Amino acid sequence: MTNHETFKGYFGTYTKGDSEGIYSFTLDVANQKILNVTPAAALENPTYLTISEDNRFLYAVAKEGGNGGVAGFDILESGKLSFINSQLAPGSSPCHVSVNPDNTLLLSANYHKGSANSYLLNAETGRISATLSSVAHEGSGPDERQEKAHTHFAGFTPDGNYAAVIDLGIDQLITYQLDNGQLIEKSRMHVKPGSGPRHLVFHPNKKIAYLMTEFSSEVLVLTYERENGSFEQMQAISTLPADFTENNQGSAIHISTDGRYVYAANRGHNSIAVFLVDPESFKLTFIEDTSTEGDWPRDFVLDPSENFLIAANQNSSNVALYSRDVETGRLTLLQSDIKVPDPVCVKFLNY
Repeated sequence: MTNHETFKGYFGTYTKGDSEGIYSFTLDVANQKILNVTPAAALENPTYLTISEDNRFLYAVAKEGGNGGVAGFDILESGKLSFINSQLAPGSSPCHVSVNPDNTLLLSANYHKGSANSYLLNAETGRISATLSSVAHEGSGPDERQEKAHTHFAGFTPDGNYAAVIDLGIDQLITYQLDNGQLIEKSRMHVKPGSGPRHLVFHPNKKIAYLMTEFSSEVLVLTYERENGSFEQMQAISTLPADFTENNQGSAIHISTDGRYVYAANRGHNSIAVFLVDPESFKLTFIEDTSTEGDWPRDFVLDPSENFLIAANQNSSNVALYSRDVETGRLTLLQSDIKVPDPVCVKFLNY
């Protein structure tokens, strides 16, 4: 575990209301509080963020009038962000962005366009190149929100050889080989029609992945084959109580670094579901769900020590802080009155 008195992090937001853009904050470990929520950079709809492994740069999805794309920032000692550059194109902005460990490649997923893009990065300056490669998906699904492709996630596989791209609109997880940053399709996995796959996280063993679905509110347990980049499903488990029948949309998913616990967020039920990972099969067993003390938890994060969890409630503009029992995986509410306008994403610096 990481021993620090404080950890610094950032909130990405929607700027349709009171938000100015990206906000920085401090987690005070000793006093178990979130402090100093402060504007760090003015940006339109920075709804998803990612931070380079060396903590020098932050990348965000960005909007500017009728254009959308990605923006890069230097992370200053003060926590403020200094704009480097952006790459924007006509149309809607992406909904997800990720960076590889050596800070040479950026991926984005665009929900409205049903596409994924790659960009070269300058590892020294953080500068983003023009779009290197772009792929667009086609198709639809049985849900009324699946009228066309809706790419929701573009992340790197642990070996760095592939981009794992999830399309909610066509119920597919598509693997692209990264050939000097070019996206070349390698494999496709179809999930249950109408389930709406959304986000993905890898187990530390790099052979198993956990996929969150938005419409069916399930976690899918997948095997990952490094040789060909393919995935195969071996379990589906609900994130909801059996008696819950109201509207729910699954959102974020994360795993503890010891690989023992998976956490998944429910928007509607407004909870974090906790699962135990079987050390042999890597399948999941539901432990409990914990209220997020607000409405529509779009994202959450484990802090670097993994003794805490922060949930961001988009519609109620509040953030909840929990202590986390590292042995049982269970969460205990500490604070729920932290005001952040329209929070959508939460990320910590790497420690």
